[in-house]
Amino acid sequence: MDKVIIKDLARFLADAEVEKREVLKITNDHPELTVEKAYEIQEQLVQLKLEEGYQIVGPKMGFTSQAKMKQMNVNEPIYGYIFDYMVVNGQEISMQDFIHPKVEAEVAFILGKDIEGPGMTGAQVLAATEYVVPALEIIDSRYENFNFTLPDVIADNASSSKVVFGSRIKRPDELELDLLGVTLSINGQIKDLGAGAAVVGHPANSVAMLANMLARKGLKLKAGQIILTGGITGAVVLNVGDSVSAKFDGFGTVDFQVKE
Repeated sequence: MDKVIIKDLARFLADAEVEKREVLKITNDHPELTVEKAYEIQEQLVQLKLEEGYQIVGPKMGFTSQAKMKQMNVNEPIYGYIFDYMVVNGQEISMQDFIHPKVEAEVAFILGKDIEGPGMTGAQVLAATEYVVPALEIIDSRYENFNFTLPDVIADNASSSKVVFGSRIKRPDELELDLLGVTLSINGQIKDLGAGAAVVGHPANSVAMLANMLARKGLKLKAGQIILTGGITGAVVLNVGDSVSAKFDGFGTVDFQVKE
């Protein structure tokens, strides 16, 4: 796959996001697309956004549950990037900003110093982490009916769309993050629940895996970055009028409303 095709596919996916338009998965026309080339498309998509003046808030991890990795037939998660325009200010989102959004509850890490793989461990991540914060990530694949293969979703910036951060921060040693219980409710009804261990055993392991994956490209995680570690709960479909609330045991709640 040459550089012209990679750039064209990145623009195709970027336009689909801006236009809130469903598209067919790109592997329909490019069945030869590999994970490696998919990350090249993602990198080009990220570059397009940077050239448009947007800033990276931090990376995010996806497919961090054993069930999802088994479903997608992978042995490590995937990653993408959260940009400044994706951060929700306030407690309302508009359905007009999405195609077919879903929400999941996560823990985000804010690094106090740079970390770099390979060989990074969860314990080293915890030592380098300044704060953790509860979050609700809204994912919104650009592909029709969320129908994609692994390379498709990687190219599509891992379905990144919006994120709502909680107002409470804590030092990582103030919580047992693997035992952290979370309930995700919509309109007062619990839709899913889980514990931090659902994220590759411990959310810090997710950050360590990310650092080790990025090291293959000569990249590192930087102080001040906010890293989404992956869904503690499953992803739940959103509809107009929904009132969404995630309760993190001993860590507060994160809430938002879905408007038209």
